[in-house]
Amino acid sequence: MSISNELDKLDELHRRGALSDDEFARAKARVLGNAATGPAAPPALSAINALRRSRSDRWFGGVCGGLAQITGLAAWAWRLIFALLALCAGSGVVAYVLLWVFVPEQELQNTPPAPMQA
Repeated sequence: MSISNELDKLDELHRRGALSDDEFARAKARVLGNAATGPAAPPALSAINALRRSRSDRWFGGVCGGLAQITGLAAWAWRLIFALLALCAGSGVVAYVLLWVFVPEQELQNTPPAPMQA
């Protein structure tokens, strides 16, 4: 079905009252491929995608600092959680190493150098 046919059907449904103005606008945007009005990613998924290892709050790999940034739980609490999990057959160590390997590091902040003074 072509885009013009789909738009004609949507317009017909809108004229008959089967679609409200808001529903018509969203359906039209979806047909035209407007991603800005499409459904947003679930918060949990966007948080996982935002996970980065910290460059500033780190002891070993920055995993706990990165988890602290996206969850709001302090980095020391994450360190305690991983230490307690390490006592459970080493699962904390395995989880930490996997996160260290697979989670990318934060990007460097591009700040312009301070001007030199004479």
